[in-house]
Amino acid sequence: MHKILSAHIVTIVLLLSACSGGSRTSLHHDTDADTVKFSYAENIRILKFNDYTKVELRNPWDTLKSLHTYILTSNDAPHEGKFPEGTIIHTPISRSIVYSSVHCSLMDELNAISSISGVCDLGYINHPKIKELCSNGKISDCGSSMSPDIEKIIDLNADAVMLSPFENSGGYGRIENIGIPIIECADYMETSPLGRAEWIKFYGMLVGKEKTADSLFCIIEKQYNQLKQKTHNVKSRPTVITELKYSSAWYVPGGQSTMAKLIDDAGANYIFSYTKGSGSIPLSFETVLDKGQKADFWLIKYNQKTYKTYSELEKDYSPYKNFDAWKNKRIFGCNTSYVNYYEDTPFHPESLLRDIIIILHPEIMANENTKYFTPIED
Repeated sequence: MHKILSAHIVTIVLLLSACSGGSRTSLHHDTDADTVKFSYAENIRILKFNDYTKVELRNPWDTLKSLHTYILTSNDAPHEGKFPEGTIIHTPISRSIVYSSVHCSLMDELNAISSISGVCDLGYINHPKIKELCSNGKISDCGSSMSPDIEKIIDLNADAVMLSPFENSGGYGRIENIGIPIIECADYMETSPLGRAEWIKFYGMLVGKEKTADSLFCIIEKQYNQLKQKTHNVKSRPTVITELKYSSAWYVPGGQSTMAKLIDDAGANYIFSYTKGSGSIPLSFETVLDKGQKADFWLIKYNQKTYKTYSELEKDYSPYKNFDAWKNKRIFGCNTSYVNYYEDTPFHPESLLRDIIIILHPEIMANENTKYFTPIED
């Protein structure tokens, strides 16, 4: 259900929507708008009208349905009644609450870090500027994303909350009921690295940095495609598995995920490319061993104060030794305690692609050093 999250009318709108079960007809036909070009992103559509911009997000878990519709308009725009149905967002936003380190980093790159008033899950944010601004009180710690400090968010007079939606999440709790627009950052569900990065255009519009965002994406796109071209005619394509067993499951990127696409563009074959979905898929250890035992390379991520070794991996779970990548010392790890993997790579897939090509095809990237992954030592 589309929601017009304006504080003074939210209750009436929700009641009327529940009773009618319908939606209003747009005041303008889409043919009257200029369509923002997206070459890679599949789950976002942006239409520019004279007095507002309509942003349509497709539900990535049910592509026949809508996830959300936003109406972006200037801060001095007249009453919302003139706009079609959707969540009204007055731009540029200047007092946002950001749930993820990924989008904090992007705001900084767009020269819009001043638009952040508060963050959630500060303990998971490695961005130095965000940490500094939090320590001196310029950005507020709003607690856990699972149970944010609603009173503090209200006191900050926040004009938007940026969070990542999840399938069957059951909603966002009390944050939905205080009249602040919720921006559902579903970029991570795109099926290609450049598709996710292309959402920069949307975020640039939100903070009044549209031209900066467009220029940034052009650079990312050019560099990514130049790297991809290097592997176009590789003579051999090694096989790759990723991640580690966690508790009773081994979560692997789905066959339509950005990681699966990155491995393909790096001139390799992802063992689980046959699986569906763009999110993580839980598999049993036995399934991963059956499919991936002969894989040539193994890429892992972890977060700890020391760098993982083969000895530690064996102590963690001795059956890891059954993989050929273990036996041939072809496991590469990224210690996210020291490397800004999660902050950098979602909107800079060209950097991650470069890393993977260096690992899988050193003959192509001679004398180049990786940024994120390093060989696991004995």
